Amino acid sequence: MSSTFVIIIGLLGLAVGSFLNVAVSRVPAGRSVLRPRSACPGCATPIAARDNIPVVSWLLLGRRCRACRVPIPGRYPLIEALTGLLFAAEAVRFGWSETLPAALVFTAGLLALAACDAEQFLLPRRLIYPTLGLTAACLLTAAAATGQWHRLGVTAACAVGGFAVFFALYRARPAWLGFGDVRLAGLLGTGLGWLGPWYLVFALLAGSVAGLAVGIALIAAGRATRRTRLPFGLFLAAGAIAAILVGAPVIHWYESLSDLYAPGAVLTPVRH
Repeated sequence: MSSTFVIIIGLLGLAVGSFLNVAVSRVPAGRSVLRPRSACPGCATPIAARDNIPVVSWLLLGRRCRACRVPIPGRYPLIEALTGLLFAAEAVRFGWSETLPAALVFTAGLLALAACDAEQFLLPRRLIYPTLGLTAACLLTAAAATGQWHRLGVTAACAVGGFAVFFALYRARPAWLGFGDVRLAGLLGTGLGWLGPWYLVFALLAGSVAGLAVGIALIAAGRATRRTRLPFGLFLAAGAIAAILVGAPVIHWYESLSDLYAPGAVLTPVRH
């Protein structure tokens, strides 16, 4: 894969990350992400173009607004940098392929949802549904371009399955999950089903284990109790991104192990 292509996609990610910051700040409050233009939350001064360069402007401004000197939260450069890095990593992972646009859209939506959940324990429908629609549109285009309609069928089955499993958990134990987590599970099935159902399983397991580990660590450190809320959507999003970027070797290993010990499998003796 050309390094120039990876750099271009990474730079695209920086720009998308800047937009995601706007979405994270405005969507939970029910505000438009298009108007008005970005402004300092402290003094409402519109942000000039020179001060709106992802990551760079935050550093050059000394992490403060040029007009009122109110500190700019570190979440802004963090999301911008993380989006750029993940876009570049997915460019390496998928190359110039029909899968890449869907992966980028899916990842961008997950980052915005994770940030909203981390800050406000909220997974807004106004972020989940557009991400779901755009990801599905990209996958439909990919299926039409490659003729791999069966993968689209697997995607639909994973979306329905993820939603159904989490809906059942929600009805059985409402205190464990919010309905936003149920919607998110459907989104994860859509974004990961194209790669295969085991990617969805990997994401759900990885996200659940990560959430459990963090919860236990916080309780052990005396910073939380068993009743403390954790942003489960954040861990599910992290599990999904991990499935995309590093899940393949684990999944291939498991599949090869399953084939080896499947009924009727023939074990070839090793000659020394």
